[in-house]
Amino acid sequence: MWSVKLKLQRVILLTLPVLLFAGVSSAQYPLLDKAANKVIQKYQNSSCEQLWQERGQPKSQREQEVVNFLRSDPQMRQMFIDRVAAPIANKMFECGMIP
Repeated sequence: MWSVKLKLQRVILLTLPVLLFAGVSSAQYPLLDKAANKVIQKYQNSSCEQLWQERGQPKSQREQEVVNFLRSDPQMRQMFIDRVAAPIANKMFECGMIP
């Protein structure tokens, strides 16, 4: 019983800083979070047909500015991609856009 309690305390002590850091890092960049959430919502709320139609369309001026910014800042680009990659990949897989 004592061993289980010690293991639980270790797990809490080791994971708490990680969770706190993750919460702080996402709170540090509210505009990045907003942009990532907007992209995620677009993919989650769009039908496969809509995504296929939009695939070849030119990007808006604002979207192009965001893309250029992400190209110029590797750290922000990494955080953005970490946030949006899984939801986008899942939707594209569902829609037959990737194998």
